[in-house]
This record gives sequence, C-alpha cells and structure tokens, in this order.
Amino acid sequence: MIDLLAHLKDMLSVAGLSGFEKPIREIVQKAWAPLTDELSVSKIGSLHGLKIGRGEQPRHRVMISAHMDAIGLMVTGMQDGLLRFTEVGGIDPRILPGQLVIVHGREDLPGVVVQPPAHVLPETDGDGPVAMKYLFVDVGLRPGDVAEKVRVGDTISFAQEPLELTGEALAGHTLDNRVSVAATTLCLEELKNRAHQWDVWAVASAQEEETLGGALTSPFDIRPDIAIVIDVCFAKGPGSSDWRSLPFGEGVGLGYGPNIHPALYQRFEQKAKALEIPYHQDLMPRMSGTDAMAVQVVAEGIPCMVLGIPLRYMHTPVETVSLKDIRRAGRLMAAVIADLMPETLEQIQWEE
Repeated sequence: MIDLLAHLKDMLSVAGLSGFEKPIREIVQKAWAPLTDELSVSKIGSLHGLKIGRGEQPRHRVMISAHMDAIGLMVTGMQDGLLRFTEVGGIDPRILPGQLVIVHGREDLPGVVVQPPAHVLPETDGDGPVAMKYLFVDVGLRPGDVAEKVRVGDTISFAQEPLELTGEALAGHTLDNRVSVAATTLCLEELKNRAHQWDVWAVASAQEEETLGGALTSPFDIRPDIAIVIDVCFAKGPGSSDWRSLPFGEGVGLGYGPNIHPALYQRFEQKAKALEIPYHQDLMPRMSGTDAMAVQVVAEGIPCMVLGIPLRYMHTPVETVSLKDIRRAGRLMAAVIADLMPETLEQIQWEE
C-alpha cells in the first residue's frame, strides 16, 4: 500500500520546473511502474502510464491528466557574484526575500533570495515590497567561482523542507501540482484491485505552468474518449473567502463551467454522493486555469471533467493541503472509472 506522505515528500524533494521536468518524471515513473502495464515518455517530456482494461477490443479510453511541473526561477545575469533572475510560472515577488533556494548550475548550489536595503533603491521603489528586478540570489561564492559554476538560463528551485501540520495537513513548495500526481497514484493503486472495462491512461503532464504543452500534445497521442483533469483549486483562507474558493480539508472540488462536460460533472457528483465523499461545486465561469483548457479542444474535442484539491497559499513555498482531500480525489476517480462500461460513451452527450 502506498504511503501517501512519503510519496509526496519524495516528489517534493526534486525540482522539475516547467520545461525541465526530468527529475520529477523519474520519481513518478518509479511509483507508477508497478501500477501500470506500460510506461512511455512523450516527445515533450510528459509521462504516460497505461493500465489495460478488461473490456473487449476496441476498448474505450479514459485519460487522467495531472501536471507535474513546478514554478520557480531562472538565472538572467550576474552582478558581483550575485544572481539576477526571472520567474518560471507565476510568482508573487512579495514572498521571495529570505527564501531558501537551490541553483541548478554545473552543480547544485544552495542559496538564499536577498534584497538590497531600501536606501539604495530608487526613491519610488524604496517603500513596500521590492520588485523582482531588484532581488538577487546569493550562493555564498566569490564572483569568479559563481561564473564558473552558474550560467544564464540555469534554473532555481525552492528548497524548504515540507512541514507536517496538525490535522493531516502538509505545507511546502510545489504542492501545485504534485498533490494531484499523488492522487492519480492512489487511483491507479485502487484500480489494481478493481475491474475496469476501459483502458486507463495516466498522464503526468509537462509545461502546464507555462505553455500547456503536455495537455496539448498527449491527447493527440492517446486519443482518449473522455478526460479527467485533476489540479489544485483555491481553498478558503486570508483574502480568499468568496465563491472562487472552497473550504479547506472538507472535500474535493467538482469543476463546473465551459471546460467541463455536463454529463461527466453529473457522474462525478452522483458517485461522490453515493460514496459519501464530501465535495463542493467549483464554479469556473471562464477558463478553468488547468490542463482542461487544452485537452478539451484537441482534435474534434474531448469531454473533460475537472477535479480540484483545495490548496491554500497557491504559488508560494508554503502551499498547504489536506491529505484527506488527496485520498478523496484518488478514491473518487477510481470509482468513476470502474463504473465506465462499453456503452457509457453513448450516454455522454452535451445536455445543458
């Protein structure tokens, strides 16, 4: 049986920034190998895992898409042995000063994000949060040594260790979206002991934070009949308490909006009720901000469902999630997939 906390910590121990996913892909590949019948890597670095169904050929296909890439930083220049940088993925510069990081140069170098004192900044920038263009990463080396070990274009990842909180919660960097990869792992494990008629394709997709590259390309290769996109969603917390956020630790989010197929939403809602899995409607009146934006429009169009795991402090190094909700998401996906019959596809019609 998979140790969820250990699996998560394993995935959080590596970087895998958007476009540079190899370290995380290797860890996911190791976890999925005993749970799938076939593993492959797409031409842009997404991991595909196939679990063959028991139905007669030609079998229908369901794809689970959980992006594995992370946000982070990239070196843009050097000044007196300090590193200038820009963002990879959306990062609020207010949270950067004082953060522990790792610079992935010719060797991994521990570092810290620093800011100059207010009196050396332009007068208009001396008050309040310091803009990213004024921040540096200090790795503690002399300028000549830095020039030998670091190049422009090297990536920088967050380095804080994950912290176990009370109430089965976990805080750390990169939980967006390693928690959804973990939920997919739990789903695959449950399906090892449950009969399912459809082929199941699990995808740890690449580049969601920047290009949606994995979500645009993997469906062309797999050609699924339906897709389940699992990602984090906003949990209620400071400054996040309206309809765009869901209660923390009190159930999964069921995406509801134009990226989501109504028939699939209905199936997930009915199954959640039947299994007494707590859930909340996650309103997405525009783009969902997930892989579903791309998956839905591949080829002739793919019916999608978006499943969310509520997360506090998104895109910071202290993202916080409930382990209970990860387990709930994995269980719900497995239950819905196990119910898919050969004739189910005919019932998936767009009816509002």
